[in-house]
Amino acid sequence: MSRTSQNLSILVRTERLIARRRLTVLRTQTGLMAFAGVVAGLGLIMLNVAGFLMLQDRMSGQAAAGLVALIDLALAVVMVWYAARIDADRDLEPVVELRDAAIAELEHDLELAVDEARDLTKSVRQVVSDPLGSLLPSLIGPLIAILSGGKKK
Repeated sequence: MSRTSQNLSILVRTERLIARRRLTVLRTQTGLMAFAGVVAGLGLIMLNVAGFLMLQDRMSGQAAAGLVALIDLALAVVMVWYAARIDADRDLEPVVELRDAAIAELEHDLELAVDEARDLTKSVRQVVSDPLGSLLPSLIGPLIAILSGGKKK
């Protein structure tokens, strides 16, 4: 039973590690997404004003404002793309393998327990259907010992 409890303990610990890592990645992604939103907002404000003033001399006001806004949005898209690429599965491969091994061991232990239960059920059915025939072989040895011991006295 200690092997089963050890495998259950490993299973719980690995699931907890997997959940913690995924939560950490989710927090990081959320933080980067929020930061990308702030950068995009600041970019829309500051770079639009600065770029607009700089480009207004070379082109129309509408074209200058549009170009500055596109550059800011492209920066935000790059940050969102980077945040979306962060993956927890690469870091978790060894932990997932350990979890899978523990599950396989538990399945094996469960199969052994089921086989033992089937054998026990079969034995009980045999005793119920033929009590004398199934108990007689196990009682012959002690009966002979008792009878032979009684004759010596």
